[in-house]
Amino acid sequence: MKKSLLTLLIMASAVVSFAHSPRVPRVTPRNLIDDPKQMALQFAEDELKRFPELWQYDWGSKLFFGYTQGVGGYAYLYLYAETGDKRFFDYAEQWCDSLIEDNGNIKLRAMEAYNLDLIRGGAVVCQVYRDIQANPDLVGGKEQANRKLAKYKKAMESQLIKQLKNQPRTCDGGYWHKLIYPHQMWLDGIYMASPFMAAYGATFHKPEWQAEALQQVITCWRHTYDPRTGLLHHAWDEAAAQRWSDAEGHSPNFWGRSVGWYLMAMVDILDYIPEGFQSPLNLGHKDTIMISGRDTLIRYINTLVDALPQYQRGGLWYQVMDQPDREGNWPEASVTTQFLYAIAKAINKGYLPAKYQSLCQTVFDGLQQTKFVHRDEDKNCPMLIRDDDGRLTLSQCCAVGGLGGRPYRDGSFNYYIHEKIRHDDGKATGPFFMGCYEMNKFVSH
Repeated sequence: MKKSLLTLLIMASAVVSFAHSPRVPRVTPRNLIDDPKQMALQFAEDELKRFPELWQYDWGSKLFFGYTQGVGGYAYLYLYAETGDKRFFDYAEQWCDSLIEDNGNIKLRAMEAYNLDLIRGGAVVCQVYRDIQANPDLVGGKEQANRKLAKYKKAMESQLIKQLKNQPRTCDGGYWHKLIYPHQMWLDGIYMASPFMAAYGATFHKPEWQAEALQQVITCWRHTYDPRTGLLHHAWDEAAAQRWSDAEGHSPNFWGRSVGWYLMAMVDILDYIPEGFQSPLNLGHKDTIMISGRDTLIRYINTLVDALPQYQRGGLWYQVMDQPDREGNWPEASVTTQFLYAIAKAINKGYLPAKYQSLCQTVFDGLQQTKFVHRDEDKNCPMLIRDDDGRLTLSQCCAVGGLGGRPYRDGSFNYYIHEKIRHDDGKATGPFFMGCYEMNKFVSH
């Protein structure tokens, strides 16, 4: 039985007025930038002009430990690691410092909601901790560094790890996405929590948290992977009780960004899983096996990426992934840029073969060259455009997507294609400039 199961394992603040994203800027008829590194750095600079402080990122209106700020903060810490530009580190660290008190309390955060989205900022806190530990002069020397290291560690332990220790689970160990969504695993939640757990475990020599990160990814794959399409359902309801659920608990469609979250999570988690790392996997019914989680994730990455080109149109992926040619569906920026980042990084890390470099090039070109009829503006425009002030803008971003709730989101094709579209959404922009920078590593050689 264990062998057959194992074969199945083939994820008080200042306020600024950002209530509305800007109109679609005037389109320029030329290609923008040929060099991925130049694109990455220019776009990151333009984001800093739009959002001078991290709490403003993604059109934020108040200081908040939000998951999109967690996406953006991590992206700027990535750029700091790649370029050594301290401005990028300061952008993320100042957000952490403003939210976390000396006793480790994180302001404006409700642990009792058991919401995995509110874990994502932990990836920023953990990376800031690692950076300060490596270079205390980043924050003014040893004394200041020790104070900040202490409070950041307390925040991770007393707020984030404490929540995860008590997070409700499915019978085989999968975290519920939120307390208000009982018995449900969402692909989104893998990105929100698992990279933080893996980083925390590696940083503080607690391998049980690296193992927990792997448990979540693998459990989610086992319940959401669809061999017919090669994609993953947005969510799984263990109770199969939701109106959006089929008899096996699957949500009915393959939402682009949810698959993007999951692929990015797997690639990022592997930064913290060493070769030869063995961990227990709970299969339910008290059945536990030991696995090489690193090998499993690399196999999943290859399986998923191998399926992606068939759903691409003009270098882009669509809001509902498996139906790009269906009327009403539209190319979506966040899934496209998330795949660019994850695939390019996986190539550079050796998880994917070099043949996928050309796939990244189609994305880079498609973002600049593909024209589409903007659903809300009723005019042709590309995904990536330069406005009249010379700033780059990423259009065609899905603002939000989910299941259940009020009003009820049924996971239908019609639901997804009618979600709000906006520009320069942080769920797309951070992955975009990270993806361009990763792509540069093989383009420039």
